[in-house]
Amino acid sequence: MATVTLEYNARSIQAQKTLEYILSLGFFRNITVNQAVKKSRLEQSLEDVDKGNVFFLAGPAKL
Repeated sequence: MATVTLEYNARSIQAQKTLEYILSLGFFRNITVNQAVKKSRLEQSLEDVDKGNVFFLAGPAKL
C-alpha cells in the first residue's frame, strides 16, 4: 500500500471539485483529510508575496 499526499489551494473551487471527483471514483480506501492550520491574513499575504501571487501592492493613501 502507498500513501499519496496532495497540497492544494483550499480556496480553489477547481481543486476542490477535482479532489471530490478523484475520491468519488472509489479507488482509494482509508481516506483522511488533514486541513492545514488556519493562517492569519498577514501570514497568507506574506506567503502570497513569496509565491509571486501579488501583482500590485497597495500602500497607504497619498494625500
